[in-house]
Amino acid sequence: MRILVVEDERQLAELIGRVLRENSYDVDLAFDGATGLELAQAGVYDAIVLDRLLPEVDGLALCRQMRQDGVDTPVLILSALRDLPERVEGLDSGADDYLGKPFSFSELLARIRALTRRGERPVLPTVLRAGDVALDQHTRRVAVRERDVDLSPKEFALLELLLRNAGRVLSRDQILERVWGYDAEPEGNVVDLYIHYLRRKLAA
Repeated sequence: MRILVVEDERQLAELIGRVLRENSYDVDLAFDGATGLELAQAGVYDAIVLDRLLPEVDGLALCRQMRQDGVDTPVLILSALRDLPERVEGLDSGADDYLGKPFSFSELLARIRALTRRGERPVLPTVLRAGDVALDQHTRRVAVRERDVDLSPKEFALLELLLRNAGRVLSRDQILERVWGYDAEPEGNVVDLYIHYLRRKLAA
C-alpha cells in the first residue's frame, strides 16, 4: 500500500516515513502544502497522513481542494490543535480521521489500517502501462512488448514516476525530489542522463 505523508517538520515526517516503511508501506513525503496537493492530485495513494498547519497551503485548505477535485483518498489529519472545535473543523474539511499531537506510532498505524480497510475501495492497479511499456510495482518487473528490461533501482523509480504521471509535464526539480529525495545533491545533469539511460534501454 502507498501512503502520502504531508508534514513540514522534516524530522517528524522522515520518522513517520521510516515507521511506515518498516510496516511494509510504500511512502512519499511532502514538506509543504503545495507539494502535498500536487502529489495527492497526481498520485494513487491508499491513504494520506496530513499535518494541519502547513506552509503555502494549510492542511484544511489542501483537504478541501482535494475533495473538490474528486480525490477520495482517505485522509488522517495530524495536529497539535486537538480540542473539539478544531477536530470538528478538520473532519468537516473532508478528512476521515483526526489524531492529536503528540501521538503514539502504534495508534497512528492502527488508524491507517482502519482507514485503508474502510469502505469498498477499488483495487489499485499494480501494473502501470504506457504504449508497449509495462511496469509491475509488486514484482519490480519492467517489460516492453512482453520482453523483460533490466533497470537499476533509480531507473525503475524514474520510470515508475513517469508512468504514474503519464500526460503530465514534470520539471527536473520535481523529478529530483521524487526519485533522488528532497535532501539529495545529485551532480550535474543527472536527470537528463537517467532519461537517456531509460530511452536507450526501452528502445533496445
